[in-house]
Amino acid sequence: MTLDDYNAFCASLQATTHVVQWGGAHVWKVGDKVFAIASWSEAAGLGVTFKVTELAYDILREQPGCRPAPYLASRGMKWIQRQTGESVDDEALCDYLRESHGLVAAKLTRKARADLGLMHE
Repeated sequence: MTLDDYNAFCASLQATTHVVQWGGAHVWKVGDKVFAIASWSEAAGLGVTFKVTELAYDILREQPGCRPAPYLASRGMKWIQRQTGESVDDEALCDYLRESHGLVAAKLTRKARADLGLMHE
């Protein structure tokens, strides 16, 4: 997945916004809450960080090409960083990004979800 592919996919999800911050990371939010972070380097390629369920976290943290997300996981949050497509291919990554969007949206207030048109989720 390229950075452009990542940005296009995240943009296709409902009620999202994009900002580049934290040293050039492409951060996607639903409401005012982060659901995906990606950074690019020539040496490492595209690294994508996303929120997961507890079960997915327990599975993915042990898979080649994935790791607990730096900073977030060390604070007890269930976030994974996909560093390579070795265990999580691009199609699966899109599924995880969609799930991350839903997990984060579900934690928004009822009013925020209504304002964003997310009440059906």
